[in-house]
Amino acid sequence: MMPTVSVVVPIFNEEDNLEELYRRVTEVMVGTGESYELVLVDDGSKDRSWDLIARFADEDLRVHGVLFSRNFGHQMAFTAGLDHARGEAVVIMDGDLQDPPELIPTFLERWREGYEVVYGVRAARTGETRFKRWTAGAFYRVLHALTSVPIPLDTGDFRLMGPKAVVAFRRLPERHRFTRGMVSWLGFPQTGVSFERPVRKRGETKYTLRAMLRLASNGIYSFSLLPLQFITWLGGATALAAGSGLVAGVVWRLCGGVVPLTWLLLAAALGLGGLNLLGLGVLGIYLGRVHEQVQGRPLYIVQETVGGAAEAR
Repeated sequence: MMPTVSVVVPIFNEEDNLEELYRRVTEVMVGTGESYELVLVDDGSKDRSWDLIARFADEDLRVHGVLFSRNFGHQMAFTAGLDHARGEAVVIMDGDLQDPPELIPTFLERWREGYEVVYGVRAARTGETRFKRWTAGAFYRVLHALTSVPIPLDTGDFRLMGPKAVVAFRRLPERHRFTRGMVSWLGFPQTGVSFERPVRKRGETKYTLRAMLRLASNGIYSFSLLPLQFITWLGGATALAAGSGLVAGVVWRLCGGVVPLTWLLLAAALGLGGLNLLGLGVLGIYLGRVHEQVQGRPLYIVQETVGGAAEAR
């Protein structure tokens, strides 16, 4: 018999949090009375994370461990977890315990009410810097303005997906993945549950500024063509301004004014040249993504799996 719920958690160097994560998920899921499995995807950890996962799987038939051959990234780990999940409904959450497992019963209640996707809405972000809160809020609002896909504001990847959503998600082949946007794109009845995001108690965040910028760019370039359209508008405006300035300078010289013609030509050339480089850069990003997509490489490589073979209890 397959489990009713799969809880999918990507793990990357989280040995300090794994014991508590396993304990809290177990307590919550046993309390629901639902059959379940815990799918822990090790995204190429360098610490003892995989040893702990293997131990959990050896002691508890409900634990299924998946080890990547190297670090493929947070979003790929979610994808692998969804691919390996056997539950009717799948909960995806981070392994740093900033997505509280205690919210899962509320997710299940909303799912039972008929919602295919139930996502967590971060009403507060305890312990984060003002810069992090401001940039996160700005990103979600910019993304909301740029895309035609209604991606909910202030949400992460913490959510429950019903069987229809899981099957549909598995059909999405894109390489540059932005899970929360992809799930929103699927449609289906969706609803949010507000929660206060707790501070990370142990370890360090794996989302550096570089990683956050990469995730943000995936969200924008995967769900919007406005950067290309903006280049067109900017090109027209710059060409118009450069042409107008050049004409004005020539007229001013003809009227006796002193404006070196070489300066005007240089200004026009630099403006148009910089705009061309900017446009080529944006086009190059989209073209590079097409190149990587058509290569057809697998999204991730699994080195080893443990547990998950027995029926959920």
